[in-house]
Amino acid sequence: MSSKEALKIAYEKELDLVMIAPMATPPVCKIMDYGKFCFEKQKREKEAKKKQQTVELKEIQLSCRIDTHDYETKMNQAKRFLTSGNKVRVVMKFRGREMSHMAIGRDLLEKFLEDVKEVGSCDKKPVLDGRFMSMVISPLTSKK
Repeated sequence: MSSKEALKIAYEKELDLVMIAPMATPPVCKIMDYGKFCFEKQKREKEAKKKQQTVELKEIQLSCRIDTHDYETKMNQAKRFLTSGNKVRVVMKFRGREMSHMAIGRDLLEKFLEDVKEVGSCDKKPVLDGRFMSMVISPLTSKK
């Protein structure tokens, strides 16, 4: 039907003529309450946003001379991050003469990965970047 006829019918019913598919030939229009249409659209978008899961990248910093209790605390923190669905970047800091003992840092990162393997897997192997050695651990996807 022509747009003038559609506008006339919409005006008689006290509704709006809303263009649904403007790219179609001919363009598709619908007679409806535009305010209600916008409200429903916003509601659908809000629901979709709620169901969407965001993954953050949390960072944990270690040093070569970390003590056992401090190490366990950092490990438990990483496990908590991973179980909540976030990725974890583990950064090993080297200060001064510690730069000559890279193997100790690499071994500590490997041990850290081994300790959290039940909740996460290595996304990016340990890489040296200046005075920092870092790796990324991503959470395991559990399908229940």
